[in-house]
Amino acid sequence: MNTTNHKELLKKVRRIEIKTRHAVNDVFAGRYHSVFKGRGMEFDEVREYFPGDDIRAIDWNVTARTGVPHIKKFVEEREMTVMLLVDISGSNDFGSTGQLKRDLAAEVAAMLAFSATRNNDRIGLILFSNQVEKYIPPHKGTASHVLRMIREILDHTPQNRGTDAQPALDFLNHTTTRKAVTFLISDFLFPANCEKPLKITARRHDLIAVSIADRHEQSWPKAGLIEWRDPESGERTLVDTSSIAVRSALLLAQEEKRKTMHRVMHRANIDTIELFAGEPYDKAFMLFFSHRSSRR
Repeated sequence: MNTTNHKELLKKVRRIEIKTRHAVNDVFAGRYHSVFKGRGMEFDEVREYFPGDDIRAIDWNVTARTGVPHIKKFVEEREMTVMLLVDISGSNDFGSTGQLKRDLAAEVAAMLAFSATRNNDRIGLILFSNQVEKYIPPHKGTASHVLRMIREILDHTPQNRGTDAQPALDFLNHTTTRKAVTFLISDFLFPANCEKPLKITARRHDLIAVSIADRHEQSWPKAGLIEWRDPESGERTLVDTSSIAVRSALLLAQEEKRKTMHRVMHRANIDTIELFAGEPYDKAFMLFFSHRSSRR
């Protein structure tokens, strides 16, 4: 990477850090904590009983030994593993609003990672195309660890430009044996055979789908005959955008992909958060947190 590109990358990382830290401090941290409470309660200490304490917590062995009532004190066991699975295939380099889909994915990943850091969770990253491109094992969250993940999402050059989540999901299931809160961040242009690995992963982990899209992927301009290149396969096709029938068919195809994705996630019992490049994402996450809280 030349010096200019490196400076631009650092500026972009810094902008994302400032924006997402602000969002975490002001909006997300408390909701994240209330929804993802950790694995349960762990023993902390034994102390003397005081009037009003829950008598079910009395430690009868210590009470018998000392002759004074004692209770067991427990604290919430906070540490969790949070895995971010981020799609960096060719289709995520699209953006019509000044923000690429990959940039939005990096911003969302940063927000989730900083929220996890505030709660002392372990955070890991898997970048994927139609194969696993990069793996950063989960570690206790630190600023440098989060910033490294943001840089990788923004700057990693994938070996392949196609999309298939199955290798990443299989890799997650083999490397992360303990149940993890897993955010799958993608535009979900997957092969139809991904439903089975999604269901398997959702049974092993708390899997949440974060759909990244661009509004203009669903609306084609009336620009006459244009050459359209598939960003993943590289295939070029002439498209007559002056035809209402052609534009309607393209819109219908995009809408059907979206509906299929929602059906697959619903059947797999996977919550879905739908986001669009260039648009605020706070309301979508707050709705997700509220939905999770009401279910709990």
